[in-house]
Amino acid sequence: MQKIQQQPWQKYYSDAELNLELPEVSLYSLLHESAVKYGDRPAITFNDKVITYGELKKRVDCLASSWKSLNFQKGERIGLAVGNHPDYITAYYAAHALGLIVVQINPAYTPRELLQILDDARASYIVVNSRSLQTIQEISDFYTCKYIIGSQIDEEEMSILHMEKLIASGEPLEAPEPIEAKEDVAVIQYTGGTTGKTKGAMLTHFNLMTNVIQCFSMYKEKIILGEETVLAVTPLYHVYAMTGAMNLGLYIGANLLVIEKFDTDEVLEKVKEYRPTMFSGVPKMYITFVNHPKICEYGLDSLKICSSGSAPLPIEVIKKFEDIAGTKIFEGFGMSETSPTTHRNPVHGERKVGSIGIPVPGTDCRIVDSDHNELGPNYVGELLIKGPQVMKGYWNNESETKQALQSGWMHTGDLATMDEDGYFYIVGRKKEMIIFGGFNVYPPEIESILYEHEDIKEAAVVGLPHDTHGEIVKAYIVPKEGRLIDVDDLQNYCYAKLTPYKVPKVFEIRDSLPRNGVGKLLKRLLVKEEMERREEENERSDN
Repeated sequence: MQKIQQQPWQKYYSDAELNLELPEVSLYSLLHESAVKYGDRPAITFNDKVITYGELKKRVDCLASSWKSLNFQKGERIGLAVGNHPDYITAYYAAHALGLIVVQINPAYTPRELLQILDDARASYIVVNSRSLQTIQEISDFYTCKYIIGSQIDEEEMSILHMEKLIASGEPLEAPEPIEAKEDVAVIQYTGGTTGKTKGAMLTHFNLMTNVIQCFSMYKEKIILGEETVLAVTPLYHVYAMTGAMNLGLYIGANLLVIEKFDTDEVLEKVKEYRPTMFSGVPKMYITFVNHPKICEYGLDSLKICSSGSAPLPIEVIKKFEDIAGTKIFEGFGMSETSPTTHRNPVHGERKVGSIGIPVPGTDCRIVDSDHNELGPNYVGELLIKGPQVMKGYWNNESETKQALQSGWMHTGDLATMDEDGYFYIVGRKKEMIIFGGFNVYPPEIESILYEHEDIKEAAVVGLPHDTHGEIVKAYIVPKEGRLIDVDDLQNYCYAKLTPYKVPKVFEIRDSLPRNGVGKLLKRLLVKEEMERREEENERSDN
């Protein structure tokens, strides 16, 4: 592939930003350096209790020391099946002090899901809370870890090691395990993708530290070192919050306002009390905020840096939130495979609503056609990414690695376009693009129109097989509370705003849409439900 021209987004960066100094250090060094700089300042606030940087570093070192005495070895995998809690953060950095590989696990996983990940990663250890402890006990006949470490578990369990006891009994770690930052894997982040097949993205210490520095470089004009408060309610076991809230927050000496789960009223009360300045949210959270009847009473104007990740954020939601909070949401893009951030609307340049912005410093991007020819501005093709934050590969999956990483470029599977200024726009997933009678239909465009409707709270658009047209467009709608939606009126509304072939032919009104633990919409489940329903109907008609 030959480059068409010098990339236009480069004009937004200084020479220093285009040539970032990227230290080859471990993630543990991030905490160590911040403990030296900000020792007496709050590192974590959880349930109104404060842990300073010095206290956090001591807890991490003592836990790592206890694990070392139990012969935990560099390169072994340790699952973290803990929600947002100081114990998650402590275990995360203790693992990196010993060169262990952290396997991120949603503590709400079912036995089947947990077994699939543990078996694939061949995890030697797992940190559990009361919820995930029950799950791992259910699969004990099929998988056994060397040690199970209990977090927030009061009752005596003979089969587990209690984390607080390990911390209390541990001597401060003499020295961390030597790390080769570019080679040593720090985290295995599992991702389902559009197929639902679980793959473990191997993220090195260098990948993750690089992405922290890249993100900081985008926000540094607004950040006061040692003074920020990060609202950390997005699950930390998700790559987006791991980097954008936890790692970045500790890198800049921020106070992490850790909230265990997203309860709208509880979160807003914490916002009112602690006045956070930074928030890495997901669309579901922003949608819930703008639909809260008393949202203007909670002081969202304290937020000065807001970002959104995991899925596209409807433009109407952006506008409503920004009117309420008086601050911008800096949209961006990322993947588990890229640590995750690759794009962000720049703080120091133009913000284009609906765009994922420009590549973060040190990142190169291309839009290519099906033959891998690079396309110019305003053409739609697959987004390819190259940069120091791109994963090492998929754990124990050479075939998927070769397919995703070709000649150093990450093939995202996302359809995108770039304008003349170098700003990128996600059009949709390659596998989610709908072909209606030969015309390409991109679900995000239709969803954006639906979100403009005054009675709609949430919307999802998918393509379904059709004998005549190849595929038809179906829209799933969640109305706002107390609102009734007439399907015929809604279809006429769409005809007034869309070319006829893009208008959904079928609407389904629902109480909710399926989402994962981070709030990401799971369209594949909608399609699966529809296909199962069709199959049942066919069986009934045959009988």
